[in-house]
Amino acid sequence: MVNAKEEQQTVQEMDELLEEPEELKTEQEIMPAETVEEPKEAETKAEKPKKKKKGDDIVEERIYTIPLQKALVRPPKKRAPRAMQLVKLFVAKHMKMATTVSDEEDELPQLIVTQEVNEKIWSKGIEKPPRKIRVRVTKDRDGNITVHLAEA
Repeated sequence: MVNAKEEQQTVQEMDELLEEPEELKTEQEIMPAETVEEPKEAETKAEKPKKKKKGDDIVEERIYTIPLQKALVRPPKKRAPRAMQLVKLFVAKHMKMATTVSDEEDELPQLIVTQEVNEKIWSKGIEKPPRKIRVRVTKDRDGNITVHLAEA
């Protein structure tokens, strides 16, 4: 019992030490109302860049039907990978993708094929890719090219 009483006293002493004196006021009571609103303005400023539209970044957008018959010349187990190569070659050629680094830019533009296009080509397996595929190709300000499925 002595130990329990001693523990209660030490807990009460710790609570008293942790309590703030009444002389100290919180920051909100000290600061005027105008300065309290500043974090809200900072939050709205941080939200503005996130609200950029995708349409602002897109410079060019075209729809193509890419023929993939040349993939059928390959052996059956190499046809779908060849179809993916044909898509990339076709898009790079028709969208005039830069292949060299200019003095102003540090890196080459990227060619990105979306998951939808990949799944469409591989939908019937490695041996039977589609004969042709319809895609929507977008080019942004940096020269990066993205290939989307036209139906989606």
